[in-house]
Amino acid sequence: MKIASISVTKNQLSALIEQVRHGESFLITDHDRPVARLIPVAAENGQTRSDELALLERKGILRRGHGEACRLAPPAVPVQHASALQALLEERESAR
Repeated sequence: MKIASISVTKNQLSALIEQVRHGESFLITDHDRPVARLIPVAAENGQTRSDELALLERKGILRRGHGEACRLAPPAVPVQHASALQALLEERESAR
């Protein structure tokens, strides 16, 4: 297990996370006192990643996607020769 101070962790979090993805573990210290561990999800308790994700989902910490792309409403088609300023003023007058 490697050791990293809070300031190093804050400044290099992306790099540390990448190392954790490859199985490395870090002990986070504050003034040379251990305060946290940064470990791969499946390393501590032997659970697989999907088991751990299911646990986080049950706790309401994350919500998994359903695998389909989000369907957005089609963009509004502007009216020919319409004025954005005029539309804004009309919207304000109607108090929407």
